[in-house]
Amino acid sequence: MGKTYRIKDIAELSGVSTGTVDRILHNRGKVSEEAQKKVEKVLKEIDYHPNLIARSLALKKTYKFITLIPSFSHGEYWEKLSEGIDKAEQELFSYNIEIERIYFNQYDKSSFDNVIPQIKEADCQGVIIATLFQESVIQLTQQLDKLEIPYVLIDAFIENTNCIAYYGTNSYDSGYIAGRLLFEQIHPEDSIAVFRFIRKGDLYSTQVMKREEGFRNYLYSHDFQGKIHPVHIHADESNENKEILDSFFTSHEDIQAGIIFNSRAHVLGDYFQHQNVNRNFKLIGYDVIDSNLSYLNNGYITHLIAQRPEVQGFNCVRALFRHLILKENIEQINYMPIDILIKENIKYYNNYI
Repeated sequence: MGKTYRIKDIAELSGVSTGTVDRILHNRGKVSEEAQKKVEKVLKEIDYHPNLIARSLALKKTYKFITLIPSFSHGEYWEKLSEGIDKAEQELFSYNIEIERIYFNQYDKSSFDNVIPQIKEADCQGVIIATLFQESVIQLTQQLDKLEIPYVLIDAFIENTNCIAYYGTNSYDSGYIAGRLLFEQIHPEDSIAVFRFIRKGDLYSTQVMKREEGFRNYLYSHDFQGKIHPVHIHADESNENKEILDSFFTSHEDIQAGIIFNSRAHVLGDYFQHQNVNRNFKLIGYDVIDSNLSYLNNGYITHLIAQRPEVQGFNCVRALFRHLILKENIEQINYMPIDILIKENIKYYNNYI
């Protein structure tokens, strides 16, 4: 461990008074340009880092961050991301950082819109936003810009915002890769089902829309001659979904491949297993959650595309910390790896921090 330098030590090395060093380190009061240069030269030579914990506690300043993410049940994708947020909060506890969690229904745009005034009026220093509803997110970020409150985006990057950082995959490229994975399992003339969840307000989430764009572009640039059939199902209405899927597969017996662009591939896995559907159906889904893994392992899902949600959650909190407290410059776009999982390699996968 390197030597700990006191203000007195830095003053002696610089040839200036302790008061001058104190003013420079804490950015208060005026000092001469000559003194500033002398102290900065010494700080660089000794690789000086302030004791931020002591400073934070001494100032008794609390930093409040708000996270705005979808509500979740145990085992779901957003729980994984929330665990990363929890871990970051624990690690930064000594810096007087508190996180307030606000949730919305990811299948109902109005639930997001209803919390925007709550965030606008909150006394907070930073916000983390899941970008499922693009139009509403832009509305929120414009208000945060006026209030000069920094914010981090997760789930999908939205252009024309002033976010200090984005953590997540490149949604378009993720979909493009999914297109290749599925196309390589079928004949060019085969048709494909795209399973979509019904939402209130916006038909698609930002990320799903960009993934599907990449998916379609891969197919149409690689001699795909079949048709793409959208199938709209519900998030939590299994009986109605059964009727929808029964009707679809009865009228489209030739379709043996499909994709779902979010973490609920297990909904299709449930259906296929209970209906004893031929396991030759090629289904691609997203995200390594337990309910998806069982169907990957038993063959009802051929591939899962993962994006390390715990790392995203952890890093978005750290980005606000680095920006506000460490005063560091943050890389704006931080793409996560696009991980491709099959049953043969899933046991080796570690998506934790």
